[in-house]
Amino acid sequence: MGGDHGGGKLVKSLRGAAQKYVGVAFFLGFFLVLLTYFTLSEQFAIAAPNAIRRTSPASPTPTTPAVVEKTPTQLPVKEEAAPKPEHEQVQEKPPPVDETEGHTQTEESQTETEQDQTPIDDGGSSRVTVPPAEESAPAKKPACDIQGPWASDVCDVSVNVRIHGSERTVLIPPTIESGGSNPNPQSWSIVPYSRKHQAGMNVVTVRELATAAEAPACAVTSQVPALVLAMGGLTGNYWHDFSDIMIPLYLQAVRFDGEVQLVVTNIQPWYVGKYRHILARLSRYEVVNMDKDDQIRCFPGAVVGIRMHKEFSIDPEKEPTGHSMPEFTKFLRTVFALPRAAPVRVVDGSEKKPRMMIISRRHPRKLLNVAEVTALAERVGFEVVIGDPPFNVDVGDFAREVNGADVLVGVHGAGLTNSLFLPTGAVFIQVVPYGKMEHIGEVDFGVPAVDMGVKYMAYSCGVEESSLVDTLGRDHPAVKDPESIHRSGWNKVAEYYLGRQDVKLDLERFEPVLLKAMAMLRE
Repeated sequence: MGGDHGGGKLVKSLRGAAQKYVGVAFFLGFFLVLLTYFTLSEQFAIAAPNAIRRTSPASPTPTTPAVVEKTPTQLPVKEEAAPKPEHEQVQEKPPPVDETEGHTQTEESQTETEQDQTPIDDGGSSRVTVPPAEESAPAKKPACDIQGPWASDVCDVSVNVRIHGSERTVLIPPTIESGGSNPNPQSWSIVPYSRKHQAGMNVVTVRELATAAEAPACAVTSQVPALVLAMGGLTGNYWHDFSDIMIPLYLQAVRFDGEVQLVVTNIQPWYVGKYRHILARLSRYEVVNMDKDDQIRCFPGAVVGIRMHKEFSIDPEKEPTGHSMPEFTKFLRTVFALPRAAPVRVVDGSEKKPRMMIISRRHPRKLLNVAEVTALAERVGFEVVIGDPPFNVDVGDFAREVNGADVLVGVHGAGLTNSLFLPTGAVFIQVVPYGKMEHIGEVDFGVPAVDMGVKYMAYSCGVEESSLVDTLGRDHPAVKDPESIHRSGWNKVAEYYLGRQDVKLDLERFEPVLLKAMAMLRE
């Protein structure tokens, strides 16, 4: 009995445990069935083409090729005639706050862009890369070339512009090719003079417009582009007339072959009159006084500003490239119908004497012994003429006189600007005043003379050839210590050595220079 009772308990215990494990197994089995059902449902839902509206392109299906052959059936149908790039649409219409949806739209936009960049493979006959609308398009070249703190700035605009003169504005509407809009319009402030920091110069604003609708209506329409420049500044000094305006203007205007209209701020009527023959060759059209012009003038393009390569000269390596001083002096000979392109060649036994012109000055830096220098030059073998052009003389008349000379001599000053009219290969002698002025003479006339193709010599005056000894005394710093004057600044240099000094040449020292000039004409 005791053993049966113990065995009965054991059977009941085993039967209860079995029932418990069966229940657990049933539960686990049921859970596995459900898990399998949901797993299979999710897989079929992802694989089904209509299961969701937009498949994330970040995880393309294995059937999508790396290089897509672009065919009409694969291109998405676009109802709009000229749609904007996808990423612009996203910017204009931001995605919902839901970060997941926003991320999906961004990824899709990027994937479409990547597909647009995919090369087209048509069997090797062509391989074209289609760039995205903005990212791989070439960067738009700025209308204005800003050259830093010293060099002047120039804008070269090859599309239609509107110029409102009295407002000193040049407006650039967006082109049809750009869709009539400019999402990033820029603006520049330009001093259209070759010395951008010159005081008293007007500033011209060059401004791109965001839309074509902003462009004012045209009152006057020109068929040729405009060239905007300033004529104020240091004009009135003959050297600056050419160095600051005429040579830089030539560089910008010559490419138009007269088919350009000059629009001038800070206009100087005397300048327009004095240099009318040169200006008429650069432009066949009436000069527009910008500051008094209240009309909206429309041009097919514009250049705003003029740029100096270097003082009184041209550097063929600088923009606009390919020009030179011999080209410019040839241009001047054409303008004024100057007959001689080369000097006389001295030949032994010839009765024809080479002609020397001595530039006379009425102001400081006068040559005090002109008569004695003339007599010396005649003994050496020159025919001597004195050049003394008044301010208001016709440039062409005096240019013809200079062109008839084989040698030009003069003390440093604006009158030596007439070296422009010398025939190529003539001799040019600059008399450099006392006071360590050699560098200034070299920059202003020495380098330009070599650039224009004339044979250049500089004669530096000694202290005994300067009138400062008599007017200031030998103990004055300007006489005894020129370096101290240079250390004091340009104003003192100009005061003493340019503004208060005359020159009396030492004939014995100067004669070898004249003999050298004669020898140069024999070469």
